[in-house]
Amino acid sequence: MADNSHKLNIPTASRVLVIVPAYNEAGTVGRVVAEIKGVFSGLEILVVDDGSVDGTAAEARSAGARVVELPFNLGIGGAVQTGYRYALEYGYDVAVQLDADGQHDPADLPRLVGPVAAGEADLAVGSRFLAPNGYRAPFTRRAGMLLLSLAVSLLTGHRFFDTTSGYRAAGARVIEMFAAHYPADYPEPESLVAVRRRGLKVVEVPVGMRSRQAGFSSITPWRSVYYIVKVLLAVFVSALRGREEAEDEWERRRIPFDCCR
Repeated sequence: MADNSHKLNIPTASRVLVIVPAYNEAGTVGRVVAEIKGVFSGLEILVVDDGSVDGTAAEARSAGARVVELPFNLGIGGAVQTGYRYALEYGYDVAVQLDADGQHDPADLPRLVGPVAAGEADLAVGSRFLAPNGYRAPFTRRAGMLLLSLAVSLLTGHRFFDTTSGYRAAGARVIEMFAAHYPADYPEPESLVAVRRRGLKVVEVPVGMRSRQAGFSSITPWRSVYYIVKVLLAVFVSALRGREEAEDEWERRRIPFDCCR
């Protein structure tokens, strides 16, 4: 298999892991893995199957990904933390989060990995609102996301434009941090607050947002409002608590990585 890591403009010694958390995404995960491999064949892909019941793990394996199967649904926070634990345990230099529903475009990987691998940032976040065409969201959802971005910006002293993006690349220090503790309920904005609290550098880079390749979104305008209010409260509480210490809860539910194949 050819190594296309030079297309990412990263040091050849850098090891990059793409973490794909997936819950009942059998209809899309295989295509997502194949697309990543088709564009950048040198990257290693780990699908974290978060207790799916629809054959997600089998589809991911058939497409050529490594798979960790969780025995039950932990939620997005637990699934992503599993990926970071794997990245830390196996010594990856950069870990990229990419959704399994096909909305994140693998062609944007160079923009995310580049600044992290070059040591210019500890965390690179793919911003949907910095892209040339911008992200077209319903008014209530867009307004809520703007309010949340302003709140996180005020709390961290850093201007953020997209605090709910799940498309991001993390360097070694953030991998270690997220492996020890990753927010469970509203991980994207809460993790940004935590990273900035540690004094680490975050950059935003423009990425596109595609339509889901299968399934449907459960987010309605009113659910968007409810979600944003809950996230705002969680972010403020997280900020008031001060620095989070690494939790040992993982050890009580840890999945041995020899199950990964």
